[in-house]
Amino acid sequence: MAARIAYRRIYEESSPQDGQRVLVDRVWPRGMKKEDAHLDEWLRDVAPSTELRRWYGHEPSRFAEFRRRYRAELRDAGHREAAGHLRDLADQGGLTLVTATKDVDHSQAAVLAEWLTGSKR
Repeated sequence: MAARIAYRRIYEESSPQDGQRVLVDRVWPRGMKKEDAHLDEWLRDVAPSTELRRWYGHEPSRFAEFRRRYRAELRDAGHREAAGHLRDLADQGGLTLVTATKDVDHSQAAVLAEWLTGSKR
């Protein structure tokens, strides 16, 4: 049975059902104290490149192209190790990807969850 992979905003209260909580943003979330984040890891190297993040600008109309470009980035040398580590964490059991992004369904966390579960969308 495949491990449960979820994603949510870091500002939402954590839950025992979260499993391991991994922050997948490149920068630390504004106003969030590290002790309040309840994270197991912060994998900043799995986050989209600064260039891709700036191009996307969280514009939903660009999401399909963002997804395509980001999935390509996950295969490059700068992301490969962190992406592999994230896969290992997912194989261990429940995993929740957390992000500061307001629209989590159009975020790198959503793309990563798809990628980890093998969804092609």
